[in-house]
Amino acid sequence: MIQDGRTGYGKLNDRGAMRRLARYLTPDLCVIFDFDGPLCRLFPDGSSAPLAEDLRRIVVARGAEELLVGDARASIDPQVVLKTVYRQRPRSPLAAELEARLTEGETAAAAIAPPTPGADLLVRELSQLGVRVAVATNNAPAAVTAYLRRVEIEGCFEGHIHGRTDDPTLLKPDPDSVERALGGLGVAAYDALMIGDMPTDREAAREAKVAFVGYARDEAGAGPLWAAGAELVLSHIELLSTMIRRPLS
Repeated sequence: MIQDGRTGYGKLNDRGAMRRLARYLTPDLCVIFDFDGPLCRLFPDGSSAPLAEDLRRIVVARGAEELLVGDARASIDPQVVLKTVYRQRPRSPLAAELEARLTEGETAAAAIAPPTPGADLLVRELSQLGVRVAVATNNAPAAVTAYLRRVEIEGCFEGHIHGRTDDPTLLKPDPDSVERALGGLGVAAYDALMIGDMPTDREAAREAKVAFVGYARDEAGAGPLWAAGAELVLSHIELLSTMIRRPLS
């Protein structure tokens, strides 16, 4: 099924949806994936909470509890803890320690993360069609590589994995990772299409001037994407390969 902000649910052959996607397709098309969501569920069902708590324990153990302000005090998202501490102590040993622990936790999660249904098939089919692919994510590149290797699609990306750097203020919605993906692929923004599942993905794509297609497992996830301005939201990610294959074949 296809969801879009104007017509709700539509069928695969819905001509309006096809026309909207066709605007994004060029002979030099490249597809940029967000990682957590479009390719796998890295921390399903709130399983990131223990890792976030680990980061808070490190901060307290280093005598810096006062840095845990705002959402960082209770968020189950460890990236929130890292970003909050980094903003107050940029490029500090504490920030580096938190980054190392977060990377370790994400890489461990990648070893058991359930794949997004159809995503592996989509990546393989895009590769067979000659469509180059990349990852632009807020997660650690090591975690992405571990997952792609595990599900045997690492080779399809040819090293084009652009994740968190040592400056977490550049995480999406900042377009940094998307722009690095464009540079790595050597393509202009108008030849790229990004797939993401969060409003921050949509914002990063917009800032990088890259076309965006949303992915949501249910209507609750689709709503924020529509509100962020997504024109098209896929409820089954493998549909993208069918929609791309038609114009390119």
